[in-house]
Amino acid sequence: MATQKLYAGAKLRELRTRLGHTQKDFAAKLGVSLPYLNQMENNNRPVSTTVVLALAQEFGLDVTELSEGDSERLVSDMREAMADPVFGSSLPPMADLRLAASNAPAFARAFLELHRGYREMQERLASLDEALGREDARATPSPWEEVRDFFHYCDNYIDAVDRAAEHFAERQGGFRNIRVAASSALGNAGVTVEFVDTDRLRHFDPERKLLTLSRRVAPETQTFQMLLQVALVRQDALLEATLDLARFHSPEARAIAKMGLANYFAGAALMPYGTFQRRAFECRHDLEILANDFGASIEQVAHRLSTLQRPGAKGIPFFFVRVDQAGTITKRHSATRLQFARFGGACPLWNVHRAFETPGQFLRQLAETPDGARYISLARDVSKAAGHFGAPVRRFAIALGCEVRHARDLVYADGMDIARASAFEPIGISCRICERPDCHQRSVPPLERRLSVDANRRDVLPYQVG
Repeated sequence: MATQKLYAGAKLRELRTRLGHTQKDFAAKLGVSLPYLNQMENNNRPVSTTVVLALAQEFGLDVTELSEGDSERLVSDMREAMADPVFGSSLPPMADLRLAASNAPAFARAFLELHRGYREMQERLASLDEALGREDARATPSPWEEVRDFFHYCDNYIDAVDRAAEHFAERQGGFRNIRVAASSALGNAGVTVEFVDTDRLRHFDPERKLLTLSRRVAPETQTFQMLLQVALVRQDALLEATLDLARFHSPEARAIAKMGLANYFAGAALMPYGTFQRRAFECRHDLEILANDFGASIEQVAHRLSTLQRPGAKGIPFFFVRVDQAGTITKRHSATRLQFARFGGACPLWNVHRAFETPGQFLRQLAETPDGARYISLARDVSKAAGHFGAPVRRFAIALGCEVRHARDLVYADGMDIARASAFEPIGISCRICERPDCHQRSVPPLERRLSVDANRRDVLPYQVG
């Protein structure tokens, strides 16, 4: 597969502006001519190897940041949005989408927000919502979607919150003492912690400063909820400052994001960045070992692995997703080229859907996406019982994966035939934008291909994709 040229004009301009350099000064430090720098910043030329080395040596830049981040996510998101039937039957060329994502990222995000508003309005009409004449019928971003995109475009890594959580854990004697540390921190804030027999996971009474936790849930869940409360009562100023920078459209989005940041703090304190990353590489990312070492659940460990994207100290770029039994994605993040559908479910050929059939077991899969990228994917069910007879069980499955080039650092790759091309199962993102013409699980035709229907022929699909 040919090496893709690196176009990173927006990131070059951002770095130069942040350093306060003129184009002339910046070009001199990079050892290139002024016209050449101008062409790179406008994506008329790819970033050369000489410039990449100069960026690393002169400015200490983590050069992986040039090829990762917003651009690929924006391309994937725009491609999915453009597959909406409202845009007709043909998609813009990938080159045009990449150009828009790299040269005009603000415009690309505005387009995605406009499309999201359109979809929400259509959903209201489709469900016969009688709010058409009311003020709340305006096509404003869904708070939930807005917060999801905030974390999505932050690479699921919030530096200030992550470092604060790591500092908290280290100051309190490390992660092995974290439950006692959480209890002590709450006590110092005047908060009393009680464990009671209830279905409610956590309840905080601000008047009485009483935190009530369910004794029915697992110890790691109790510890996580205590740390979450520590974030809310001891790190409020940090959370609010982070929210100010995000500039959410509504109070609801801000409130949802605050809980997301508190959850982030809890996970980062339970599994402090440096210690957790080192242990992950030592055990080759064995989820069960990490769960035992850090007193966390399998899902908490998998999610934490997907957040290890600190500049200058990045871990393996993982994707992480959680789905319910209907295939709806309830959590998603990808630090890889693999991007999930913003709307609807995941590809039915993906092993995460089979995890419900084999509870308590890890399923491994070698998969290849239409762009030729190859991954190893790990899936497992994470059903959550309420703790007493007759209570409903919440059933989910999670998937964690990375590109197969990281196989040597992944214990789950042992024994898999990663050198054989036919060992990789074809998967996609969503049927509307999947380019595979002969997928037996296809639910709707691909919009970018012509269809033909032969009344005298019936294959797996009732049509042929041109």
